[in-house]
Amino acid sequence: MKKKSIFSPPAGAGGWSPLTSDRYQWLEVDLGERTKITAVATQGRYGSSDWLTSYLLMFSDTGHNWKQYRQEDSIGSFPGNSNADSVVQYKLQQPAVARFLRLIPLDWNPSGRIGLRLETYGCPYTSDVVSLDGSSSSSLVYRLSPGTRRTPRDVVSLKFKTVRNSGSLLHAEGDGGLSLSLELERGKLQLLLRRGSSSEPRRLASLGSLLDDQHWHHLAVERRSSHLNLTVDKHTERVQIPLSVGAVQNPDSQKQVVSKGNFRGCLENLLYNSLNLIQLVKHKDHQVKVKGNVTFSCVEPVSVAVTFPGPQSFLQLPGASASSSSGGVSVGFQFRTWNKAGLLLTFGLPQEGGVVWLYLNECVLTGVRFPGSALNDGQWHSVELNSRRGRLMKSSLTHIPPLFCSGCPAEDDGQECRNPFNVFQGCMRLLTLDNQDVDLIMVQQKELGTFSNLQIDMCGIIDRCSPSRCEHGGRCSQSWIAFHCNCSDSGYSGATCHSSVYEQSCEAYKHNGNTSGHFYIDVDGSGPIRPQLVYCNMTGDTHSLILATRLRPSSLGNQHSVHFDYATEEEQLSVAISQSEHCEQELSYQCRRSRLLNTPEGSPFSWWLGGPGAGRVQTYWGGAQPGSQQCACGLQGDCVDPQHYCNCDADRMEWTEDSGLLTHKESLPVRSLVLGDIQRPGSEAAYRVGPLRCHGDKNFWNAAFFDKETSYLHFPTFHGELSADISFLFKTTASSGVFLENLGIKDFIRIELSSSTQVVFSFDVGNGPLEVRVESSVPLDDNRWHRVRAERNVKEASLRLDDLPAATQEAPADGHFHLQLNSQLFIGGTASRQKGFRGCIRSLQLNGVTLDLEERARITPGVRPGCPGHCSSYGSFCQNRGRCVERVNGFHCDCGLSAYTGVFCNTEVSASFKSGTSVSYTFKEPYELSRNSSALPSSIYSDTTLRGENVSLSFRTSQSPAVLFYCQLVLQRAPRPAHQQARQRMKNCIHLLTVHECLPAASDDLDPDLARLGSLGFTGCLSVVSFNSISPLKAALLHPDTSPVIITGPLARSNCGSSASANPYAAENTHHLSDRSGSVGSGQPLVNAIRTDSALIGGLIAVVIFVVVTGLAITARFLYRRKETYRNQEVKGVNQDDSPDFPFNNQADPQNASSENPKEYFI
Repeated sequence: MKKKSIFSPPAGAGGWSPLTSDRYQWLEVDLGERTKITAVATQGRYGSSDWLTSYLLMFSDTGHNWKQYRQEDSIGSFPGNSNADSVVQYKLQQPAVARFLRLIPLDWNPSGRIGLRLETYGCPYTSDVVSLDGSSSSSLVYRLSPGTRRTPRDVVSLKFKTVRNSGSLLHAEGDGGLSLSLELERGKLQLLLRRGSSSEPRRLASLGSLLDDQHWHHLAVERRSSHLNLTVDKHTERVQIPLSVGAVQNPDSQKQVVSKGNFRGCLENLLYNSLNLIQLVKHKDHQVKVKGNVTFSCVEPVSVAVTFPGPQSFLQLPGASASSSSGGVSVGFQFRTWNKAGLLLTFGLPQEGGVVWLYLNECVLTGVRFPGSALNDGQWHSVELNSRRGRLMKSSLTHIPPLFCSGCPAEDDGQECRNPFNVFQGCMRLLTLDNQDVDLIMVQQKELGTFSNLQIDMCGIIDRCSPSRCEHGGRCSQSWIAFHCNCSDSGYSGATCHSSVYEQSCEAYKHNGNTSGHFYIDVDGSGPIRPQLVYCNMTGDTHSLILATRLRPSSLGNQHSVHFDYATEEEQLSVAISQSEHCEQELSYQCRRSRLLNTPEGSPFSWWLGGPGAGRVQTYWGGAQPGSQQCACGLQGDCVDPQHYCNCDADRMEWTEDSGLLTHKESLPVRSLVLGDIQRPGSEAAYRVGPLRCHGDKNFWNAAFFDKETSYLHFPTFHGELSADISFLFKTTASSGVFLENLGIKDFIRIELSSSTQVVFSFDVGNGPLEVRVESSVPLDDNRWHRVRAERNVKEASLRLDDLPAATQEAPADGHFHLQLNSQLFIGGTASRQKGFRGCIRSLQLNGVTLDLEERARITPGVRPGCPGHCSSYGSFCQNRGRCVERVNGFHCDCGLSAYTGVFCNTEVSASFKSGTSVSYTFKEPYELSRNSSALPSSIYSDTTLRGENVSLSFRTSQSPAVLFYCQLVLQRAPRPAHQQARQRMKNCIHLLTVHECLPAASDDLDPDLARLGSLGFTGCLSVVSFNSISPLKAALLHPDTSPVIITGPLARSNCGSSASANPYAAENTHHLSDRSGSVGSGQPLVNAIRTDSALIGGLIAVVIFVVVTGLAITARFLYRRKETYRNQEVKGVNQDDSPDFPFNNQADPQNASSENPKEYFI
């Protein structure tokens, strides 16, 4: 270890202290040779109040073209001292190799001056260097010796530096005219594949940026069989290649390869499999040939650049006079920037009374006509401004007054500089006035012009988009000080496109109130797996994810083989299966003289492959257990031949079938199917493989209940160095508590409920604590579920609570951004066991990974797995009189009292009626009901003690007149006064008809007009028919065998009254096989994933509406005629025969109940 001290005498006084204490001072150290610098240490000036509190470090090989050292690729400043005596040492995260070191003070003790004692630590650095002039003949060529054995791994490594942004750096040839090239293009390194010397290259990878900055860059290429690991500086990319590397050439071989020219610059330590090629060249080894002008030293052109880093930056240069030869004044320079706009230069025209401005506007030079666009691409662009009479101005300009670059001084009283535009932020070099170079070193030494906030003899441009911080394919763009991610069409959101905009499962969509349909789900949230389009079937008690299959048939000898492709990637499929509670897939085989599995002792004729990847061989069939080599009938013991375990193994001439569901998740999905016994004469078979259906989401309801403030769960350290997203649901009756906390040495991350209406997300990555708060207008301690989503990345931190707008906090532009944690992750509490959370936490996910709270809670005192009470949050989803029922994991909508069905009781129950179709529903005596019992839904039977009637239905028809319904009621009750007679109220609509009271009818024959209308029948659609709490149409369609209904004519459920789409997976193709050659199926998808959308017609045209309304008015005259019969004797109660069709019980009160004849309801 080499140590060098500057101004640090052992006895006492000493140190560096410039005469002026400002930010334009620096201390430069010449180490005498290139050194690998590993650490620096600072100390204040001895016996004084002079010390630095922060500073910058610069390095250089030549004393020019300085490069600023940055920590974590972002932090530019180093912490200094707090007094004059203590030593502060900083170890460089990445050692710097340089001969010259420059320290620039940023801040110092406000009560003193700049004062410094400096010590550097490092080791001597040795290297072999070669310089190439970029000519067509300048190159090194290395060829393998004949008979050299190929190795499974080859590595080429080197360092390079250049000022040119293009050129061929490495070239390797393979077999068949294939070759690989590494070429610089616009300052980026491109890996190109060519087929032949004249073909257009195909780009395999692009890595690095601003590689033409005349600083050393590390390059390594590692070949492993059919892929390359390409590394530029600290960033590596894996690339698949179709050839083997045979030779390394730099940059060209004897064959002419189309490229943008050879490399011009310096190479250092060029190694091929640890073989130093530059040393071989020096020793004139025959394996390496030198072509053209090659020298063994690095000759660098000196070009002094200047950086304008901020809004206060400007450079003022003295004016110039026109030369006699040109007859005018010229100004020239090169610039590079990321900004779209900014003033490049300006000067006044005293004689003309005007001003010349040259500025960037939307990436185009404005003020004078210049060709070119997209000038904010970070590349060097040249500008030359010449004044000649009649060109730039009316008269020839013989003198330029003081010229200003980038901006104007803040205190310009003489108005020599006016800037109505943004300042320029970027770099300039090769600045000339009247064809004379401007000496920027004299400017730096304050011997020429004036300046403010400049970095001279360096270009401080940084490419914040290389590597891109935008995740999931987000497009990165940048300005001089920041980058921006365009997340459109990526499926992700946030400042870095980190968080998925889609839910992780159908279960989550269900609890957002969605009904069946196609949805994108992102199974790992912010993880690397892309979203996938699936069909979510939410018509039952549980949701299901459905993935369609497509087949690729093939024939192998006497066997028929078929392979199934799924409309999703392998990773998506695997994760979707693993996080589902239950998965199933139908497997069916219909046969005639085609055996299936044989016996458990023999070899199976057919088998299938299932599970991850290509799948494993499975010898059981649908409905049986894995490894059993049986079918469902063998497990149930009802096969057609008791000696066999599959129906098809009986080998009969009659058609038979073996079918069932495959439910073992480790064996799903079905990948391939091999059928063997199909070539015998008379053999015939058909198979059917259904779609993969997965139900539930075991992560969505994974919850834990914390009943004490001192209870908590702990997990391994959370790793979210650059991006971290945390989401969970909570419910509580407490007003405060910590949800989550993870600590480091200095860094931390925490989410807590700070009050009954506020959630706080706080963290520290080394820049000091930051907080993001969200205030709720409603209390959060209401024992209802609330959702929290927090994200922290290199640009900002955000916090979202329920559906409230997200709160954000920007990160410092040049601050620390690595979150470094090292302790355990605490859930529901803290390491100090203070401010713990009391309540439930559910579905906790960190960077898309769900933590298993229930598993950890089972072994942790004070924490219980699971959390009941979901209806308080989700009960409103149950519509149309649906009732929320609690479950251990979730809830269920009981639609028993509703005329609707579906997961949320919002699916209409409709039927299409023809002229001969009717439904008759019969009520029974109240006292009878108590003698019977039934488990039928209450929508089929309810309290028949009529305290008023409410009939509602929806209909659609083009028939008029027509009978929609008819009520017949025969009562035996005491006489009532005339003024208490029943009143008729009826509301007619085109789409909805509601009768609030059904009138009693006489027991005599029907009115002739009504009978005539009834004989016409009804043709149209009826939907959601209800009578009080009874749903006759729903009972007839869903429970026809157990309901007191009589159906006349054809009646089938239809979606004629609903806009809901039919299940697109209802139809399946069956593929037939026989002994005929070439009959291998149609090759179409096994399951046709057809999206059908049936739209409800908005209304009838005006003429039809008029006809229907008129017809209804006529019909109403006959339908609602009041007929009452009063009997003088008191009702004693009449026993009726029990109905054998509908045994049920009820809580009807038999006392003082009227005896009621059967009441029928016809549709």
